[in-house]
Amino acid sequence: MSAAPYDLAPIGSIALVGALLALAPVAWVWRRQRGRGGAARLHALTVLALCLTFDLVLFGAFTRLTDSGLGCPDWPGCYGNASPLGAHAQIGAAQSVLPDGPVTHGKAWVEMIHRYLATGVGALIVVLVVLSWVEARRRTLAISPWWASATLAWVCLQGAFGALTVTMKLYPLIVTLHLLGGMVLLVLLAVQTQARQRASLTMSRGLYVAMLALAAISALQIALGGWVSTNYAVLACRDFPACQGSWWPAMDFEHGFALLRELGAGKDGGALPFAALTAIHYMHRLGAYALLGAMSLFAWRLWAGGDPALRPWAVGSAAITLWQLASGLSNVVLGWPLAGAVAHTGGAAAWVTLLTMLVTRARPAGAAVAAQGSGLRKMQAS
Repeated sequence: MSAAPYDLAPIGSIALVGALLALAPVAWVWRRQRGRGGAARLHALTVLALCLTFDLVLFGAFTRLTDSGLGCPDWPGCYGNASPLGAHAQIGAAQSVLPDGPVTHGKAWVEMIHRYLATGVGALIVVLVVLSWVEARRRTLAISPWWASATLAWVCLQGAFGALTVTMKLYPLIVTLHLLGGMVLLVLLAVQTQARQRASLTMSRGLYVAMLALAAISALQIALGGWVSTNYAVLACRDFPACQGSWWPAMDFEHGFALLRELGAGKDGGALPFAALTAIHYMHRLGAYALLGAMSLFAWRLWAGGDPALRPWAVGSAAITLWQLASGLSNVVLGWPLAGAVAHTGGAAAWVTLLTMLVTRARPAGAAVAAQGSGLRKMQAS
């Protein structure tokens, strides 16, 4: 059954659910950090928000991979109701017509739980913004409160992309941007968790530049991965290391990488050619070869650099590299299992988080010397 794309009637009830979901972690942090000061509570709450956002990214992948993105075909509720319980009749009617279609009772619950969790994370970040500005006035904050404010603005933008994902019927560009927006949210929160340790790790200038280049390559590869997932191109190549028995299969880049097109459609509005799906898949696979090699080399450089403080980061980088290799291979050779697909998204989110933390903590050796010299001159002047 069809539904109006937007029905704001249940927005108050959904916001209340989000506020109640945020209340539990806030109360837990307040209890555990009792007597430690506002800055400590804010830091603990930011770490918790980062962990919950990581979980939300994984549940978002689960929602997409179980084809639950249109489980409720309107926004923000479900057929104008705050939960699938109120839409039982409409969902049942749609399911009776298409038992395996986009709208079923199970898919509706998955989609609405995802919206509840997203609203809860948004409410938690509102608390972070308020506390950040309070601590900034007390001059106990290690980072500008505008970081928290920017995070809240980004969450609102993510909400808009979430709405468009539904109302534009899984338009591939919108879904991909929604995925990338989740990764950016992880970046914003990860930076804030490391505010107290900013520029506390020193690495060679060459390794520092390589790390920034690796971050850029990673962003491109994650975007390619999102494009593979949103176009359902994972199974375009079912063999490995070749694709369709060839090292360079027939590929249609013109249709495959046309951004302004609907799901399953080519740039001309016709059906998306299979060669286009092959192009999407194979470009991501070639990018994976390059990125996994770069990640391995980066992990080795961190370990071999001789600084014990960098070795835990080397171990983390190596572990995520192996995780992404294993989960990526499982998607191909095992026929895109749900666990492997979610695990692959989780590995990407973990890599984004780790790399952001390391970039925040690191500084090139020359900058460290300059900072020490500046501090010495200030001491001499005083």
